[in-house]
Amino acid sequence: MAALRMERSYFATLLALILHQIDAAFWREWEMFLLPGGVQGFLVFNLIAVGIMLAGYRHVVLRTNKARGFAMFCAALGLATFAIHLGFAAFGHRAFHLPLSIVIILACLVSAVWLLRAIRGASPIGAHR
Repeated sequence: MAALRMERSYFATLLALILHQIDAAFWREWEMFLLPGGVQGFLVFNLIAVGIMLAGYRHVVLRTNKARGFAMFCAALGLATFAIHLGFAAFGHRAFHLPLSIVIILACLVSAVWLLRAIRGASPIGAHR
């Protein structure tokens, strides 16, 4: 049951993060972060980040010994996404102010906390793999 909670909460966090990146393209997030290469750098970042997160989901589903590490990474990204955008908002940045943008950022926080709780409650998995 705990492994299933980790799988579901990882999926929810991954989905929230991917939706956020779609929204980030609209808001031209690479300009907020002064990312080298502009949109091209943004795409390279997402190629790497989403690729790692999808590989991690596979480890969680298969309950390998790497599942917890990937789940921690996914949760950390969800928390960081929320914290970074909260900071931008606190300093008056106007991006991500539409209702669904805000809901997606909040979903990153909520799902990441859910994932952390699932990781904490899960027994060690993947010892046989």
